[in-house]
Amino acid sequence: MSSVEAADAVWFKSSYSAGNGECVEVALLGDTVAARDSKQAGGPVVVSSAEGWRAFVAGVVEGAFRAS
Repeated sequence: MSSVEAADAVWFKSSYSAGNGECVEVALLGDTVAARDSKQAGGPVVVSSAEGWRAFVAGVVEGAFRAS
């Protein structure tokens, strides 16, 4: 994601953010989804295909990433 694309992106916080400052922000960019740490808006951005993002979210909902 270029800095121009990041500047034009409309970011929104996760509905699961607890309001404690530890928030994930997401931007929908056509067939691409970008995610970043809200505390580091100018920092790194993780970019995924929309299909990959849906699979990731489904895994989170199913508990696939819980530490054992």
